[in-house]
Amino acid sequence: MDIQLLKEDDYLEALRLSEYAFQYRVPEEKIPARLEMLKSHKLLGIRDGGELSAKLHIIPLDVYMNGESWPMGGLAGVAAYPEYRRSGYVTSLITKALSQMQEDGQIVSLLAPFDFSFYRKFGWEILSDVRKISIEKMNLKFLSPQPGRIKRFSKAEHHDDIEEIYQKYCQNYTGMLVRETKWWKEHVYDDLSHTAVYYNLSNEAQGYILYSVKDRKMDIQEMIGLDQEARIGLWNFVCQHDSMADSVSVNISVHDPFPYYLNQPKLKTETMPYFMCRIVNAKVCLEKFPFNRDAEPVFLHLEDPFCSWNNGSYLVGNNEVKEFKAKQGSHCVNPPKRGIQMTVNELSTIIFGYKRPADLYEMGLIKGSEEEINRFEALIPPLKSAFYDFF
Repeated sequence: MDIQLLKEDDYLEALRLSEYAFQYRVPEEKIPARLEMLKSHKLLGIRDGGELSAKLHIIPLDVYMNGESWPMGGLAGVAAYPEYRRSGYVTSLITKALSQMQEDGQIVSLLAPFDFSFYRKFGWEILSDVRKISIEKMNLKFLSPQPGRIKRFSKAEHHDDIEEIYQKYCQNYTGMLVRETKWWKEHVYDDLSHTAVYYNLSNEAQGYILYSVKDRKMDIQEMIGLDQEARIGLWNFVCQHDSMADSVSVNISVHDPFPYYLNQPKLKTETMPYFMCRIVNAKVCLEKFPFNRDAEPVFLHLEDPFCSWNNGSYLVGNNEVKEFKAKQGSHCVNPPKRGIQMTVNELSTIIFGYKRPADLYEMGLIKGSEEEINRFEALIPPLKSAFYDFF
């Protein structure tokens, strides 16, 4: 099976495959811009009889991890025509994509799953949950007035202050996408989007909402406040739309204090898993991760069926990571009597902060003595994962 790195001449064919598989149509006048965007992707494809039968995209991006920026490969556009499905094409493409990410120095990978169980087979695991809160007009009740002011911006007026708020907010979370200005304009805003920024009395930008209003519905895609003054100021701005909107929906991190501080926090709330994450290079990941310095070291025995370079054992602690490689042909080194056994799925969700070692141990997903699990727990700092974007 020949997997090709697609060239610009192949991009239109790849776009047509996406349109068929994901059931949408790009207007003719927007096709040149869409093909131009693909130049920043790395496309892998398989041909059968000359026809492009399956393909995927690797998007080179970065994510914030504990205040640092890590190279990330965004997996997207995984598609095959129906007659080529269940033929092993997609498995081959994903396996090749992981090797390509490793070669390109991407430490982790993120994706938006069409099916969580499908991508779990390849080592991806849940990164974060998203919370959607629905608010009826009768619950748009003002809180105490705040001393700052609100300034609105359109997509064309996108301001550096908005990016600075986002960057500061990301320091508190793992997994948030590093957004360049171009990404904001091409992927964050849509044609109806506005932003409203809260400035305090010192004229410091302390929060924003990204929203649209249509058909008497206010849709808030992002609501970020760096302090409580900004949160309340933004909420009061939302309430100012009570003559324009009969309902408001808010997409927000499960870690955000909203709507606790409202007069009526009992609101219809939906919470569900959103994106998935995967470690591509375990050794580099563990070396960069800020383990707690005072905790005792522990052996981690890692199994990764699709990234052979990750298979092995790692002694983590004392401000260093020692790697013990697996023997040729085996998934993992013969584990010593001590240590914690896990797959790359479990390590990924721990590193990103979605689950703690003790939680996974209780579910039987990682194995080891209770003493070792407790030591591993002590090594992992408190983490909060979040993700707002889509690709």
